Amino acid sequence: MDPVLVQQTTQLAASDFSLWSLFLRADIVVQAVMLGLILASVWCWSIIIEKTATLRRVRQQADAFEALFWSGETLQKIYKQVGAYDGGPSAKVFNAAMGEFVRFGNSKKVSQGLSLVQFVERALSASVAREMENLEQRLLVLATVGAVAPFVGLFGTVWGIMNSFQAIAMSQDTNLAVVAPGIAEALFATGLGLLAAIPAVIAYNKISNDLGRFGARLDRFADDFVALVARQTPGDKEA
Repeated sequence: MDPVLVQQTTQLAASDFSLWSLFLRADIVVQAVMLGLILASVWCWSIIIEKTATLRRVRQQADAFEALFWSGETLQKIYKQVGAYDGGPSAKVFNAAMGEFVRFGNSKKVSQGLSLVQFVERALSASVAREMENLEQRLLVLATVGAVAPFVGLFGTVWGIMNSFQAIAMSQDTNLAVVAPGIAEALFATGLGLLAAIPAVIAYNKISNDLGRFGARLDRFADDFVALVARQTPGDKEA
């Protein structure tokens, strides 16, 4: 092949600053960093979409359940109705508490010195903690990517710049046209790191805040349920 043509082709490739070209020209280590950041970004977005949809769904389920709970029906009737469908975390918390309510009522005695209200409180606390733990699954991934991704991208940038300096030393040419492609490839890694980190941090803060509000909503419902049980069992004495 004509050496002049090869040189022109190489120069043309070096002047191509499209994202795909920057990836292809990058060192294998920088390419690995880029691929890792892209995969992390895709993973984060899948979690963001899933958590957003889940929170919307559980809020709607909580609205429907609370409307039923405060409709004036007896606890036993609500228990039967809720048991026939998936009412979300609020309904599961209610079912757990009502399970203790029914078992205690059937036993006709106090076990281990605990009253009905105390049994119900324990069941509510355990159920709320369990439901919140389920909702918070994979949320740590967003926090980790948000904290680590910029540094991973910076590592790729530092590695790419080191390679660029080595190329300058070998070619003995400090022309900007020689330096620019390597620098651009290196900075591309930093850009990907920020691209993965920024949405992850924003989503983590937003979802954490929404989960905190929903957890407070479950706690308020638990308090209301305990108060209702206490009013319905005036003769129950706490140990």
